[in-house]
Amino acid sequence: MKPARDLADTIELHLQYLDRYRGIIETKLTGMSDSDLRSSRLPSGWTPLALLKHLIFMERRWLRWGFVAEPVDHPWGDSADDPDGPWTLGPDDTLPGLLAELHTGGEFTRSVVAGVDPATVASAGGRFGTDDRPTLNWILFHVLQEYARHAGHLDVARELADGATGE
Repeated sequence: MKPARDLADTIELHLQYLDRYRGIIETKLTGMSDSDLRSSRLPSGWTPLALLKHLIFMERRWLRWGFVAEPVDHPWGDSADDPDGPWTLGPDDTLPGLLAELHTGGEFTRSVVAGVDPATVASAGGRFGTDDRPTLNWILFHVLQEYARHAGHLDVARELADGATGE
């Protein structure tokens, strides 16, 4: 990460922290067995691989479908198209494939927000109507807190799976 004096630009600050958390997520998941990636040790039933898929769709919903208002097929594809449903996995969901999607999503985010005024309001027509559009700064802060929160969840899941701890 750049020294703090170089991060007065809040958009760049958000982007660098998002990149950092994508790396943490990848590190937490890499080395887990396929069985541990696809099984849960928690009463809620979520799995580490399903959490990764959720992060991909979450960022897509907020940036691609939300900020840019781009049409998105199955924006709730992480939960079988049910916004309130549990996270799901398909038979073709793999760690390498989902990690590639995670990083592709990060590249998209950077390409559409780098250098944009943080007070810019999301476009209407995708996720948002005309009256409920948040600013880019709000969206990036929300996405960042989702990553941080779920990185903590993965800390616990990884420790329960094989004892690995730390970032």
